[in-house]
Amino acid sequence: MSGLVSSHRSFMPELLRKRGLLTAIAVFLLLLIAVNLLSAAPMGYFDVSYLSSGGAPLALAAVGQTLVILTGGFDLSAGAVISLVNVLLATHLGTTPGSEILWAVVGIGVGALVGAVNGFFVALLRLQPIVVTLAVMFVTEGVTLLVMDKPGGSVPADFAAFFTGSAIPNLLPAPLILIVAVLVIWGLLKQTRFGTALYAIGSDADAARFIGIKVARTTFITYALSGAAYGLAGVMVTAQTSTGDPLVGDPLLLQIFAAVVIGGTVLGGGRGGCVGSVFGAYALMLIVNILLVLNVPAYYGTVVEGLILILAAFSGVANANLPVARWLAAPRLPAWQPRRGGAAPTVRLGMDGPATVVPRVPWLRRHGEVLRYSLPAYLCFLIVLVVTGFMFGGIGPHYLGVLAVLCSFLIVLALGQGAVILTGGLDLSVPWTIGLAGILVAGFAQGSADAAIWTVPLVLLVGAAIGVVNGAGVVLFGLPPIVVTLGMNGILQGVALLYSGGTPSGFAPPALRWIMTGQLFGITPAIWFVLAFIIAASLLLSRTSFGRRIYAVGNNPRVARLSGVNVGRTTIGVYVLSAVCASLVGIMLAGFSGQASLGMGDDYLLPSIAVVVVGGTLITGGRGHYLGMVGGVLLLTALQTLLAGTTTPPAIREILYGAVVLAAVVALRERAPG
Repeated sequence: MSGLVSSHRSFMPELLRKRGLLTAIAVFLLLLIAVNLLSAAPMGYFDVSYLSSGGAPLALAAVGQTLVILTGGFDLSAGAVISLVNVLLATHLGTTPGSEILWAVVGIGVGALVGAVNGFFVALLRLQPIVVTLAVMFVTEGVTLLVMDKPGGSVPADFAAFFTGSAIPNLLPAPLILIVAVLVIWGLLKQTRFGTALYAIGSDADAARFIGIKVARTTFITYALSGAAYGLAGVMVTAQTSTGDPLVGDPLLLQIFAAVVIGGTVLGGGRGGCVGSVFGAYALMLIVNILLVLNVPAYYGTVVEGLILILAAFSGVANANLPVARWLAAPRLPAWQPRRGGAAPTVRLGMDGPATVVPRVPWLRRHGEVLRYSLPAYLCFLIVLVVTGFMFGGIGPHYLGVLAVLCSFLIVLALGQGAVILTGGLDLSVPWTIGLAGILVAGFAQGSADAAIWTVPLVLLVGAAIGVVNGAGVVLFGLPPIVVTLGMNGILQGVALLYSGGTPSGFAPPALRWIMTGQLFGITPAIWFVLAFIIAASLLLSRTSFGRRIYAVGNNPRVARLSGVNVGRTTIGVYVLSAVCASLVGIMLAGFSGQASLGMGDDYLLPSIAVVVVGGTLITGGRGHYLGMVGGVLLLTALQTLLAGTTTPPAIREILYGAVVLAAVVALRERAPG
């Protein structure tokens, strides 16, 4: 009897340890039953083959992402790697078996190479995985567009059949063989010292380093292996589609993260595994099939995926039950607090005697740190202006006016994204916050002259609500900012598609058109607005208690909380600010072009981060100045304008942005101890 009790006690912790995997399997089986019940006929071999083939790329990519997340990192370059491998194979595959084998291996190798680049910056230079993989994503997308700028190419039929056909006719689909082989490799890898190190690093990297684990080497290998998995997913996508598409991997990024969290892998590292991620990927495919069977419009797809990502991540966060009251308790920040690098008051009253005069610190010394990190952007901007004038025979007032208007969008975005980054976060919901705002303002206004009075405030309120939800996810439920904002971006994309029916209609109010394209005292009104915005934004971050709280949270949230700073409320505030700024940019873009378009905000995600980093802001938070961000805007916009005036392909812009961000993060990073 005692033996049975002892066995039961040892069995329960094992079940608890694997509850994520068991939950993923249970969800998959329930969805499989639901699909079978909803279908007109029982599932047969064809249905199983279709499901296994359709979910294989997502499952393989989820395996790669799982490896990275187990170490405590994130990899945003997965979709871009899949696209690059797809276009390479579609343009180079030959009809001979040798060529097909060679390029399949090359595809996996290209993925591993991109992963090794990520690993170099993350593991060896100790940079933030999010910003590194985001920058590498844009560089990879640029290279992809250089290889193929529109869908095309072809794939031999036997290549497609080998990966998507039947290993045993009418009995065993080939994709299942591939998935099982990958999981067997994972199972063997998990039993090695490398597998042990993987989990140790994710649980506590410092402790792992202390006990002798080679953290840098393990992390580097992890990113290379994850890239190889993305490369294999790209090979599978190519076999599925039998053609090339430079954007084929873009929709997969949100799905990859959703599959990983459904599979029970804990964001932050140390717990989970690839088997659960595979079941999570196929569960996601079954959800899509259920929506199709129920005739639910495809526009709901991204909404469902975003909600699944957030809800699944919420269920796996250990501290999700933190009491809301702890975060919303409102201790007030003292009326005056020295800012990072700020100067003390010039006069201090003595307790029992006359006032004591404290010497004022010289201006240059007081602002030395800000100037050191901000001035390089302005100096490089001047160099770009000189080169532009030399190449095109000088620059005049017209060029400067156009440049100022083009800068206006990023100048506004820099305040919101910059405030988030100063607290140590990141807002990936910027693209479709911009897109939804532009679609709403044009749709509500319908070109009416009087509509601007109520449409603009209403759209800004919608933006504020988006920011509140983002901030609440990060603060109240302890979710990683990347997960909350990435999921929100997918939800907003679905909402924009549903509202517009896939084709945005309406026109911006004439007042917005005049602000963005008209004239006031010989200058476009948008320029006057931007000048006022720069002054107000600078004062907000440098002269208000809210600005001081932002820097305090970015330097050390725990110390800030002990000092009386309401960390939760401040964090929610910066996400609200970011969403309002993104909504304002959507309104401005609608006014600039006269109407809205789908994806109008897609080109602003990396630039919104690039200008902040290039302007001297530390990507981990706590250091930076808004005027430096403005310098980053001037530099990158002038550089983009210079390239637009030459025969340089548009893809170079994405490569340039990614390279500039990486260079800036490397140059401005804080040296890690040891």
